[in-house]
Amino acid sequence: MPPKIADIIEHDVCAACGACEAVCPIGAVTVKKAAEIRDPNNPELYRKGAAYEVCEGCLTCSRVCPVVDGFREDELANVRKFFAAKAAASAGSQDGGVTSAIVKTLFKKGEIDCAIGISRNEAWETELVIMTSAEDVENVRGTKYTSDPVLKILRQAFEKYNRIAVVGVPCQVHGARLIQENFNEKIVVIIGLLCMESFHHDVMLEKIIPEILQVKIKDIEKMEFTKGKFWVYTKAGEVHKVPIKEVARYARNPCHHCCDYTSVFADISVGSVGAPDGWNSVFIRTDAGEKYFEMVKEDLELMEDPKPGLELVQKLIGMKRKGNAEHYLEVCEKFSFKAAGIH
Repeated sequence: MPPKIADIIEHDVCAACGACEAVCPIGAVTVKKAAEIRDPNNPELYRKGAAYEVCEGCLTCSRVCPVVDGFREDELANVRKFFAAKAAASAGSQDGGVTSAIVKTLFKKGEIDCAIGISRNEAWETELVIMTSAEDVENVRGTKYTSDPVLKILRQAFEKYNRIAVVGVPCQVHGARLIQENFNEKIVVIIGLLCMESFHHDVMLEKIIPEILQVKIKDIEKMEFTKGKFWVYTKAGEVHKVPIKEVARYARNPCHHCCDYTSVFADISVGSVGAPDGWNSVFIRTDAGEKYFEMVKEDLELMEDPKPGLELVQKLIGMKRKGNAEHYLEVCEKFSFKAAGIH
């Protein structure tokens, strides 16, 4: 019997989070660039041959797949605290710079040995990285809006480090939680980002930026989705924007089936929606979230009851789920197993 992720790949809903590659005990699975390669029998997906010839039937991969596990009906049900925050030195960061500040402070306090994330070069080409110091965090600041199988690098991290922080978007956060709960407790804190959708690298760099925004990728300083538009800021101080609807249709197909906006499986979720300009919205969700945020809050400025607050967050959750839930549940009917769904 093939693993359940074979169905996920076949029906084009693989989030390409990289969790399966991180935990496969025989090192069979290789998640290539994003989720563009779908055929579970394609040898390029596997180091040692075609899927069914190599798979030993342990179903480890199926136990860490966020799509197999399904989505939560109320993703705000586990929010213990909601507030806004910003780092004292947030210049160059996305919004309030809270995510970077948390990771940097945990390094300085000796609470984590490494953190996994994504760096980029001047051409916005990305690379998975294992950070081991506060200085390393400077290289991964800012949202990229393109997809990479972040969790695959955990395979290396598990070999060398004992206290690992994971930073990622909802699918990656979900996969990290399933790994932590089922296979490896070395993940000590999971920081989730709010995410409506992401894009394949070639689509962002060859279509959206040069054709729709009409900007050279090498000139871009920062990108962001906010206030109903996709904004691009250049190093020369220029601002370019288009309505989100003009680019949303180019998002990865799995994103059109995702029903998690706020990273419900994170210890701490961080975004910009719900907070004033220049601030981050912060959601504390678990005991670990409370513990680690208490350690870092001295380096942050806090704002209780920020506006527009959770009401706007709930609106965005509804917008993401409006079509996505229907699409996802339709695919679930085609699966050969019954575990997936919205619970």
